[in-house]
Amino acid sequence: MTFSEFLEYHLVDIGNFSLTVSELFFIIVIFIATWFLLFLIKRVVVRTLSKDKYIAGRQYSVFLLVRYLIWIIAIILIIETIGVKVTFLIASSAALLIGLGLGLQQIFQDIVSGIFILFEGTIKVDDILDVGGIVGKIKDIRLRTSTLLTRDGTVLIIPNHKFINENVINWSHNLEPTRFRVQVGVSYGSDEIQVRDILYQCAAEHADVINDQPEIKPIVRIIDFGDSSVVFEILFWSHNMFWIENIKSDIRFLIREKFRKEGVVIPFPQRDVHMIAK
Repeated sequence: MTFSEFLEYHLVDIGNFSLTVSELFFIIVIFIATWFLLFLIKRVVVRTLSKDKYIAGRQYSVFLLVRYLIWIIAIILIIETIGVKVTFLIASSAALLIGLGLGLQQIFQDIVSGIFILFEGTIKVDDILDVGGIVGKIKDIRLRTSTLLTRDGTVLIIPNHKFINENVINWSHNLEPTRFRVQVGVSYGSDEIQVRDILYQCAAEHADVINDQPEIKPIVRIIDFGDSSVVFEILFWSHNMFWIENIKSDIRFLIREKFRKEGVVIPFPQRDVHMIAK
């Protein structure tokens, strides 16, 4: 058997479908070339990622779109290689596609949502999101689903349509520090100036609270006169949004410690119950 005859040898021959050695070899070459091309593109993307997180996120989103496009082209070439015309395949399976579309509407919706997310760049890898009250960091964005790492260390697989159809808070979108608040009530007999100064000290002593930028320095204010307490509030800005609940807890610990040292009382509601004997 000559080499040319070997290349034309039919490995599979079923009805109108046949697969020769040369076609199998070409399919393998397409897979290897596609994988190698994507490997090179990813290396270039990683090396040229901007230090700006917003630009870097957009660059990575573009890479994901290019990756999907290259794989689509590779699959079309493979189908053409084995002798199946893509246009004929689409035309002959139009009814099947309609049936699948009706039965798999949610999956198609997720895929379309994934394309919009990657194209618009409103949500990117490493963004911190609040999805239905669950805060987490985006670890991966795919066409149908995205992976969210929560602060509990669990991984959520979220369908992409949720990011399009539901209210999602993206804490990383503007790349600016975000403002948070901690509230505390003190007794009406407390010195409000003393309380204000203590709260400023608590904010100033935490490393994750921004204190060196005048326009976003912590603010202490009275927000309400409650039934049993004067309610104070610390407004502060921080870059560490992912662990912000820990920061709030640290500030509350500081408040308790300093209030205890200074004799500031945090009241609690008390009720007198009068029993009438008959």
